[in-house]
Amino acid sequence: MKLALRHVFVLVVCAFAVFPILFVISAAINPLGTLASTDLLPTQVSLGNFGDLFASDVYPFGRWFLNSVAIALLSSFASLLLSMCAAYAFSRMRFAGRRAGLLALLLIQMFPQFLAIVTIFMIFTRVTELYPAFGFDTVWGLMLLYLGGALGVNTWLMKGFLDTVPKELDEAATVDGATHAQIFWRIIMPLVTPILAVTSLLAFIGIMSEFLMASVFLRDPESKTLAVGMYGMIAGDQRNANFGMFAAGTLLTAIPTVGVFLWLQKYIVSGLTAGAVKG
Repeated sequence: MKLALRHVFVLVVCAFAVFPILFVISAAINPLGTLASTDLLPTQVSLGNFGDLFASDVYPFGRWFLNSVAIALLSSFASLLLSMCAAYAFSRMRFAGRRAGLLALLLIQMFPQFLAIVTIFMIFTRVTELYPAFGFDTVWGLMLLYLGGALGVNTWLMKGFLDTVPKELDEAATVDGATHAQIFWRIIMPLVTPILAVTSLLAFIGIMSEFLMASVFLRDPESKTLAVGMYGMIAGDQRNANFGMFAAGTLLTAIPTVGVFLWLQKYIVSGLTAGAVKG
């Protein structure tokens, strides 16, 4: 009886998870392309919504796609590098203000970045006047905005992982004449591959789906990301008419995230299983 209940529970959970995916797929291949005409199981199949999505002059989806992927890759890499350097310093070095710095990072993360949106808007208004390449509607400006919150939870996560790496490795390398940079890049980095993969994946997903800050920062249609641009496709009176294209765009948006996950999972698995084998 207990086994049957478990199977029923698993089936219900699977159905709950699969239902929105089937609905989105059905809407994407629905030739009518409207919300009112979409059913859970499609009665007709067409790829017209995908063609309309890339052929539209009003919604430059291809540009949004490239913007999102470029910003997510660059920002997640820079965020990962900053967090890893900070975590290495907090884990391996002893200096004045170390404990206060860790607590400050933790406390700052309790307040969402959006609370400072007015201040950020005023700062970037001035930055746009002085350095347009890093102002509104630019990839580099949005990257700087995201890097402002790069430290915090990721630093604590990496520090906890680094604390499990024996410090005797650092001491042995120091005796052999290795510098901090050589220890960091040649010894520590290969050992913490799993946490690097997990952190970079979380950062990539977070940036790809970020909407609030990007909606304020990006105003030009050509500079928008997928989250901001696709929201405009179904905002107001366009929700019913553009739902097919929106669903098609949603499926295409998942491709970069799935690709990054498939690329990183081998590092996660190899890192987790490496410690189970004795040399």
